[in-house]
Amino acid sequence: MNFDFAFAMHIVPRILEGLGNTVLVAILSFICAAAMGFLWEILRRSHAFVRPVIQFVIDAIRSTPVLAQLYFLFYVLPYYGVTLPPMFVGVFGLGFYYSGYMSEVFKAGIDAVPRGQSEAAQTLGLGWRDTLVFVIAPQMLRNVAAPLGAYSVSVLKATPYLAAIAVPEMLGSAFDVASDTYRYAEPMFVAGLLILGLALIAVALVTGLERRLGVLAPSH
Repeated sequence: MNFDFAFAMHIVPRILEGLGNTVLVAILSFICAAAMGFLWEILRRSHAFVRPVIQFVIDAIRSTPVLAQLYFLFYVLPYYGVTLPPMFVGVFGLGFYYSGYMSEVFKAGIDAVPRGQSEAAQTLGLGWRDTLVFVIAPQMLRNVAAPLGAYSVSVLKATPYLAAIAVPEMLGSAFDVASDTYRYAEPMFVAGLLILGLALIAVALVTGLERRLGVLAPSH
């Protein structure tokens, strides 16, 4: 079957109907992943007894395919009486999966802050929590800006997985078009191009943020 360019242009508005959900899920999933990743890292540092448990959880999250985790949340939990909306499963599922990776980012960012900073804060009488929030975290953010930006793009590129759990994002819209017309080349091509465009915009925004934070040298 030949590629029909006119048909591809005709279906663009229908596939774009999923654009809002794609962007919304990507943003919320990134926030969820960053929050959970930071929490994992705080728990991992909280007590020597807790550390191996949290490390096992993080390793388990990173070692399990994201699609398997989404299937578990969406298709297995209802067998035990827990039925969650597709959008919630999409946001929480992607956030949970990437939290394992982001916890390692926060670990590296905290380790990169000179130890003397925390020692000086504790000498001034600050507790562990205040030292973390007011001394370590502000310095850590600059260290983790670049890898967090890279993961924000990864989260965006993972949103097509959500078509498997009935979240109406762009790839899901493309599948709907393909099912109605029995033509798969044009919907997949259009959805791929649109997701590529979003990813390039996200990369440009991340690069601009990194330059603003001084992580990258300004372009000339």
